[in-house]
Amino acid sequence: MDIEQAIRNQTQVSLSLTTHLLTKKTSTSSNTVFSPLSIHVILSIIAAGSKGQTLDQLLSFLKTKTVDDVNTLSSQLVSLVLADGSINGGPLLSFVNGVWVEQTLPIKDTFKHALENVYKAVSNHVDFQTKAVEVASEVNVWAEKKTNGLIKEILPAGAVDSSTKLIFANAVYFKGAWSEKFDPSKTKDSDFHLLDGSKVQVPFMTSKKKQFVREYDGFKVLGLPYLQGDDKRRFTMYFYLPDAKDGLQSLVENIGSTSDFLDHHIPRQKVEVGQFLIPKFKISFGFEASEMLKELGLVLPFSGGEGLTEMVDSHVGKNLYVSSIHHKSFVEVNEEGTEAAAASAAVVMMRSLMTNDKVDFVADHPFLFVIREDMTGVVLFMGQMVDPRVG
Repeated sequence: MDIEQAIRNQTQVSLSLTTHLLTKKTSTSSNTVFSPLSIHVILSIIAAGSKGQTLDQLLSFLKTKTVDDVNTLSSQLVSLVLADGSINGGPLLSFVNGVWVEQTLPIKDTFKHALENVYKAVSNHVDFQTKAVEVASEVNVWAEKKTNGLIKEILPAGAVDSSTKLIFANAVYFKGAWSEKFDPSKTKDSDFHLLDGSKVQVPFMTSKKKQFVREYDGFKVLGLPYLQGDDKRRFTMYFYLPDAKDGLQSLVENIGSTSDFLDHHIPRQKVEVGQFLIPKFKISFGFEASEMLKELGLVLPFSGGEGLTEMVDSHVGKNLYVSSIHHKSFVEVNEEGTEAAAASAAVVMMRSLMTNDKVDFVADHPFLFVIREDMTGVVLFMGQMVDPRVG
């Protein structure tokens, strides 16, 4: 398997999820952050326990050919990209999977092997039949602990009952310091223009130092690198700022309709900046993903039948289906750097682009953002900021 092509394919899945989520009426006017990578991993685990038309549909959705390819990509991501970098001076990173299985059901050996060796998932045998509420609470505590307290109640009340047989969960946590921190004494309140035409006063960070900025037709891109550790990984937060105050929606549509968009819009050269303002912000966002996935054509895992028969060694396997996929994410951007987490991330490649002009980058109206590992192109988080006061 070509790992670079696999990551490009995964990025396309991520962008598809992102554009669909951000163009929904519930999301167009709200601050949003999510980890397409986290959802991708949950779908990959489900694929590892599927067969027949359900498996075919999952593989098609994930833009890959075989379960082995899905597992190989996931395994490579865990070892190449998602290991903690804080011990080497880089970002603190945690990426963990957990599985809760009804205690009366034996897991199939092949599925168990994938869970333990590919996804490094810890299996928990539990009593869903009489203690469903307690199990849901256990999963919520697990997610909160693995995300340093940022993600609470990943499973809402009523999501788990006595008919539940398995729960797959993923949690990702990222905390990175800017390679060049902002001076808090320079942070000042200024106008931020909302989508309804009004404006509000919010704190903006600023700097006189050169920045990774590039201008394109209708938008600008800023890259703020995180402190790099001793390994080769380079994490960066990118800000995609439309020229028009109300240009967010058309920028989202542009990203969704352009192949390898992120690859081709990465600023690689530091330039002198004129006016430079970035708002401080904090976002907490959650949603149930199954309806969105169905709208994107992934239907069979949610419809029952004999699709999920490779998970447990029991006749019960014929009746398994995915009832819901719950996802929550959090991101905070301030003078020190970024803290982000998700429970339930995204992917791209890069090419050199240069400019020598002095440019302004004033993020005083709604914009998109991406947290990405630049060596591989893997995107951990994507979202939009429409009102820095909220959150």
